[in-house]
Amino acid sequence: MADHDLTGFTQDTFTHQGASRRLLRRGTGPAVIIMAEIPGITPKVLEFAARVADAGCTAVLPVLFGTPGRDAHPTAHGWPASLRYTTSTLWQVCVSREFTLLATGRSSRVVHWLRALAAAEHERCGGPGVGAVGMCLTGGFALAMATDERLLAPVLSQPSLPLACTRSRAGAIDISPSDLAAVRLRCERDGLQVMGLRFKGDRLSPRDRFAHLRRELGDAFVAVELDDGSAAPEGVLPPHSVLTEHLVDEPGQPTRQALDSVLDLFRTRLLAQHPGSS
Repeated sequence: MADHDLTGFTQDTFTHQGASRRLLRRGTGPAVIIMAEIPGITPKVLEFAARVADAGCTAVLPVLFGTPGRDAHPTAHGWPASLRYTTSTLWQVCVSREFTLLATGRSSRVVHWLRALAAAEHERCGGPGVGAVGMCLTGGFALAMATDERLLAPVLSQPSLPLACTRSRAGAIDISPSDLAAVRLRCERDGLQVMGLRFKGDRLSPRDRFAHLRRELGDAFVAVELDDGSAAPEGVLPPHSVLTEHLVDEPGQPTRQALDSVLDLFRTRLLAQHPGSS
């Protein structure tokens, strides 16, 4: 692919407690907050956002890191440039105090900003509530955001924090005990469902993490675990990015079925009672 010029997306900013970030938007209807993976809002992430908008929702993409629209695949700019860009973006995340990379039992500070964004977008877009999709290091953010009752459809795509450098970290996820207890209560009391996506062989998003979520949330955690052989072979990394880089966008393909399950979750939770929805 080539860089995306952001055609079809409007741009805005959102400020909360002194922190301002750019936003990209597309579509109408209830909001879905889409948090990109490293190295940022790539053309593949924008393609996913377009699918969310086509389903009848407003796709809202906060720029948490990276350059929106830049294609990080080596075929776009060559291996040296791709490596420099990805490394510099990862370094920005590593030195930021807003992202918790290694610690267990903590929600990242940026989640407070994201909850405020979700509340503002719910006010702006209407509907019964808001959806959220986190990918890779932002995967767990969608879970921590679900302490807010306005968040009705959290999706954790290959959640990768804390970094699984020890067994205990592999069996944990980046959310504080109090936030996790609040989400568990919503699952038990309100019927909240949390969807998780991963490839079975993905070491960045290990199986112990999904086992932990099953123990904590029970049947409210809907796990979609795919065979590595179902991933698109063009991805630079081993099978990892279910909805973007490793998506095989063809009917009947397991990754396409996973994408359709995510869109169906948004239709069911956000659009079923929304005026004008089909």
